[in-house]
Amino acid sequence: MTKDHGSSIKDDKLYEDLRDEGYDKGKAAAIANAKANPDQHPSEKGGKSPPYEDWTKDELYERAQELDIEGRSDMDKDELIRALRG
Repeated sequence: MTKDHGSSIKDDKLYEDLRDEGYDKGKAAAIANAKANPDQHPSEKGGKSPPYEDWTKDELYERAQELDIEGRSDMDKDELIRALRG
């Protein structure tokens, strides 16, 4: 059964799965929250963010890096968008 980790964790199940895989609390929380808000622009906190198509390739790459998406360094902008939307 998935434990409720409070409002600071947006995806409790993913958080627990990541912790079981050995991720530390901070990294697991960052990934779980990023996956729960996939289109959140790095410069925005909450609210409506622009679609990935409006992000720069560097911003998309940074987001892919936060989510540990493999192969990101070889991806073009469209591939990064597809991977982030997974």
